[in-house]
Amino acid sequence: METLYDPSWAEPWDAVGLVCGDPGQPVRKVLFAVDPVAAVVDEALDWGADLVITHHPLYLRGTTSVAATTAKGRVVHRLISGGVALYAAHTNADVADPGVSDALARAVGVTGPLRPLQPSAGEPRRGLGRIGDLAAPMSLRAFANLAAAGLPRTAGPLRVAGDPERPVRTVAVCGGAGDSLLGAARAAGVDVYLTADLRHHPAGEHMEEDGPALVDASHWATEWPWLPDAARRLTTAAAAAGITVEARVSAAVTDAWTATTSTWTPEHLEGLG
Repeated sequence: METLYDPSWAEPWDAVGLVCGDPGQPVRKVLFAVDPVAAVVDEALDWGADLVITHHPLYLRGTTSVAATTAKGRVVHRLISGGVALYAAHTNADVADPGVSDALARAVGVTGPLRPLQPSAGEPRRGLGRIGDLAAPMSLRAFANLAAAGLPRTAGPLRVAGDPERPVRTVAVCGGAGDSLLGAARAAGVDVYLTADLRHHPAGEHMEEDGPALVDASHWATEWPWLPDAARRLTTAAAAAGITVEARVSAAVTDAWTATTSTWTPEHLEGLG
């Protein structure tokens, strides 16, 4: 993993690498997931995984305790008692070539050569986000539908800013929270920018400046496409080294949002006046 996603590529504030586990422990089964949460631990224990690799770190801001009195502490205790190690590849996987945004671009129909939206200093092939082209021009409405079909399903729909009939061809994407790259997308002259966690004011100001159309998807959904790619790269690299490991991508949908009012039945609305 550290050959594929060098920890030195991570942001200074990030927390990547081995979270818990004995480095000398044999690993035969590896479970990939976006989030190190209880549902993923359940799946790891049920499947008999030796190692869980997640995109998001467990303790991004550090801690003074791993007591089982908190949700994160319980994750640590259950993993250790079950003999399961935990490893995180976060911003080092974001900027890798290929990395998180490469997988996202392919999932939403972007073809051809990809280039970073914000290249890493001194490393033009690596960086945050990706820019590429659709196979043919289409309306913003059609692209949003294409993206919705290509991303894993979550409770909420994709949100779109811009004229639905606006033609789009060049696309920028960024897995995870990407409003810090709105200026880069505008400067790149793309037709549409797809990312997650866009906030009201930055998005509104971007559209007032005649920036590219926006598609706002689930944070979890924009990062999930990386998991099969990372699993495939890991098993291929291991096989080349004469090591056999089995990799599996978690089936748990760990998006924070579980429903929207448009999906509620009349029974859900009883008692609301």
